[in-house]
Amino acid sequence: MLKLPPPIWTLIYIIISATISWLLDWPTPPGLPLPPLGITLVAVAFIAPVWAFVLFRREGTEIDPTSSTNRKLITSGPYQFTRNPMYLGLVILTLGVALWVGAWPMFIAPVAIFATANWVHIPFEEAKMRRQFGATYENYVERVRRWV
Repeated sequence: MLKLPPPIWTLIYIIISATISWLLDWPTPPGLPLPPLGITLVAVAFIAPVWAFVLFRREGTEIDPTSSTNRKLITSGPYQFTRNPMYLGLVILTLGVALWVGAWPMFIAPVAIFATANWVHIPFEEAKMRRQFGATYENYVERVRRWV
């Protein structure tokens, strides 16, 4: 898999989903679209990632989990509820877009983001955190779930 940042993968998956939707003439199942719910989810999707970004800056550590200069393990803020608030934000964002648009192929994007994060990005990052922070990270993993 290409080593692209998760937001770029998100954009790629949204474009692929929109292209499939367009090619299929925007097929919508009964009950969709749901613009108010979709717009709400898109807005809510930014809360945890922005909160996490602020914490990383405040603590003077890197946001990039592959960086060798991560100086501190952040376990406060949204990290009290999920070990991956930024990935969770991307999944919620793409789910919101899918509900907003309403075409069933748009639901490919949140599933693809979840799969890519859960089985490609997160295992690599967790291995790095285990090497870098040892028992401190293991204790954190025991207390906080990967997603929610």
